[in-house]
Amino acid sequence: MKVLKDILYKVGIEAVHGTTDIAISKIEFDSRKVELNDVFVAIKGTLSDGHDYIQKALNHGAIAIICQEFPSVIVNGVTYIKVKDSNEALALLATNFYENPSEKIRLVGVTGTNGKTTIASLLYQLFKKAGYKVGLLSTVKIMVDEQEFKATHTTPDSLTINRYLDLMVQEGCEFCFMEVSSHGVHQKRAEGLQFEGGIFTNLSHDHLDYHNSFAEYRDVKKSFFDNLPKNAFALTNADDKNGAVMLQNTKARKLSYALKSYADYKAQILENQLSGLLLKINDSEVWVKLIGSFNAYNLLAIYGVAVELGIEKMEALRLLSELESVSGRFQYIISESKITAIVDYAHTPDALENVLKTIENIRTNNEQLITVVGCGGDRDKTKRPIMANIASTISDKVIFTSDNPRTEDPEIIIKEMEKGVEPQNFKKTVSILDRKQAIKTACQLANPNDIILIAGKGHETYQEINGVRHDFDDLKIVTELLQQLNK
Repeated sequence: MKVLKDILYKVGIEAVHGTTDIAISKIEFDSRKVELNDVFVAIKGTLSDGHDYIQKALNHGAIAIICQEFPSVIVNGVTYIKVKDSNEALALLATNFYENPSEKIRLVGVTGTNGKTTIASLLYQLFKKAGYKVGLLSTVKIMVDEQEFKATHTTPDSLTINRYLDLMVQEGCEFCFMEVSSHGVHQKRAEGLQFEGGIFTNLSHDHLDYHNSFAEYRDVKKSFFDNLPKNAFALTNADDKNGAVMLQNTKARKLSYALKSYADYKAQILENQLSGLLLKINDSEVWVKLIGSFNAYNLLAIYGVAVELGIEKMEALRLLSELESVSGRFQYIISESKITAIVDYAHTPDALENVLKTIENIRTNNEQLITVVGCGGDRDKTKRPIMANIASTISDKVIFTSDNPRTEDPEIIIKEMEKGVEPQNFKKTVSILDRKQAIKTACQLANPNDIILIAGKGHETYQEINGVRHDFDDLKIVTELLQQLNK
């Protein structure tokens, strides 16, 4: 049991009703999970307001309420604490409750539009290969050394973050690599965490359904670097025009990586094949198993972090050469009939263009490139025609289909995508609502040596339709369909 007053350190308190000298069991922000003697934090979310559930939390046994507005009815024997920002308060409460686990582990955050999952996951892989106990907080999964847990968000809520960091500390992990999304920064989920380093990958069109403008999206990312301590490092992509912006107000040690610009960590692509990349990093050559210029950037960032965290340069290169691709990131299979199917998470215009251009660079042009792509529902609508334009311009054939339509009509989503197709490319496109049927059609259209790209869902093993998640795995489905065609 903890005492409430002991976990209020650094929380911006505006008013208190009741005593803070009480024993509490745990902290919750979901009223359904509240139990006897818990603290309930009322969060104002995008879809619901936790203040509406204060009474429900009390019914379940809450002994203290953290809120931005006191409720109209005050119950005797319950402590009410008014704060300016419940999200920030939750993060600080969580940090204090778990006794600042981020100060006991070397925590590195990765932010940017594309590449976060790959960089965080491969850093986990590299440091495991180097013999360390390591933690990972990513879109794909959470790892506490060898133990795997399911991930629900790119950046989990602050309670979950601190709970897993505490578990990592208990298990003896020395490092943790964590994706830091713009939503996570904006909602203060990383508040109170002590980062040893931060990585900026790139910035392109995404999440404009949540952020009011691209400038706001950029500035939220920048605030992560603004808050890094002076003993941390900030490693940014110098080839992205926003890389310098991220460093403007940081107190951390400023470092850069690039393929085209002057940088502390510089790489050159010597060979780019389906089997891998030959890179020259600073003055040393290394063969890696990953493909494409976007992965050259990812690997360069990983190398930079490894060196900054104390791994000797030649050892870092050796470990880099052993890294395997991340689930749903340019994963490919080659069927018996020599059809190559690539599954990738690309769900932004920039990511889709990167993947398609990578395929362009390694193909001979004697084969067709068939792309299956959709756009998610209840998300940024402005990118739909842009992604359709990119797919139909670079591919030989394109099948527009459903992604995760969520609560939207998938037919309307596809129609909005079709608006981006230029007249000369109409003949290349076809729209098939059912995603499995779309993948099946791509397989039927493919001849030996052709390439099929299935974009948008990557590692996901579900398709969300009207709030229900149905089993759906792009890689599994295309593998089975190509095997059937072979028979």
